[in-house]
Amino acid sequence: MDIDTINVIVLAYMGDAVYDTYIRKKLIGLGIQKVEELQNKAIEYVSAKGQVKILNYLINNNILSDEELDIVKRGRNNKRSSHPKNTDILTYKLSTGFEALIGYLYLSNKIDRLEEILSFIEVR
Repeated sequence: MDIDTINVIVLAYMGDAVYDTYIRKKLIGLGIQKVEELQNKAIEYVSAKGQVKILNYLINNNILSDEELDIVKRGRNNKRSSHPKNTDILTYKLSTGFEALIGYLYLSNKIDRLEEILSFIEVR
C-alpha cells in the first residue's frame, strides 16, 4: 500500500476508527461499567471539539514533526462542502486533520509514534 497516494479523507476515516477504539479501550480500562457512561465520556474525546483540543495541545507543545503537521494540513485543507450541523466548519476541518494524522500513522505502521502521540491524551 502506497500511503502517500491514499486520499486524505480515507486516512481520516481510518484515523477516526483507530482513535475511537483507543478512547473506548482507555475508558473501559478505568473500570467504567455502564455503556451510557462510557458513551458520554467518549464524546468528550472523540467529538470534533475534543479532537481539536488535543490537536492544539500537540501543535502548541511542538510535539508533531513537520511531516505530521503536513498530514494535518492536508486533512484540514481538504475541499469538502458539507460538515456536521453541531460544529463549525473550522473545528470540523481541524478534527479531520487530526483524524488523518492518526490514520496515516496507523496505515504507515508507525505504531510506536502513534502510541507516543496518543499517550499525551489524559483519559479520565
